[in-house]
Amino acid sequence: MERGGGGERVGLPPATAGQRIHGSVARTLGIAILAGRHAPGEVLPGEIEFSEQLGISRTAYREAMRILSAKGLVESKPKTGTRVSARSRWNLLDPDVLAWAFESEPSESFIRDLFELRQIVEPAAAALAAERRTEDDLARMGRALDDMARHGLATPEGRAADRAFHHAVLEATRNAPLLSLSSSIAAAVSWTTLYKQRRRALPRNPMPEHRALHAAIAGGDPGEAREAMSELIRLALADTEMSMKA
Repeated sequence: MERGGGGERVGLPPATAGQRIHGSVARTLGIAILAGRHAPGEVLPGEIEFSEQLGISRTAYREAMRILSAKGLVESKPKTGTRVSARSRWNLLDPDVLAWAFESEPSESFIRDLFELRQIVEPAAAALAAERRTEDDLARMGRALDDMARHGLATPEGRAADRAFHHAVLEATRNAPLLSLSSSIAAAVSWTTLYKQRRRALPRNPMPEHRALHAAIAGGDPGEAREAMSELIRLALADTEMSMKA
């Protein structure tokens, strides 16, 4: 945020390649809301004022507001304008919202909440995967693990392979509602991995517990798969907590 003579002003970064201006506006405002620079209940400047501040068309601004509204971050009402929604309405599992949360400095409680969610969902998913996986599922998991080992989680390629592995586990459950959480789980995995490397390298190699999980699913043992996934998440949280204290 930049503060000018007429109040608080949002600094809009240039749109990245492939990103339209309304997407850039939505990202900028989304980050500001997630960072607490616009509090729940706060009325945002009017369409004309904000469009002039940002140097964009009113159409681009309206499109940005539609994006934020769809994610539960803002709500517009006749005569009262657009205001920031109550936090309980925010779609915190939306991959964009997760990304915006981590582009500011997320609270430790929010990060721990994400790991709690993973502990609720992923061990049960691993148990189902052990019962229902196919050879194709196992092959996809194996290729993802090989890519993780080759590139390492400090690289975009390694993190993409990590996401692919967790997605393959959820796919193997053959549970459509559970699979709908895949993009959210993948985003949580990716952003927490980046977060714990923000000040120093990863404290240990996470491949052994990933290999153990793959072996448990391949062996068709739901209990062992559940425990392996739970241990994987526990160790990931421990790494993240070390990063919080750094």
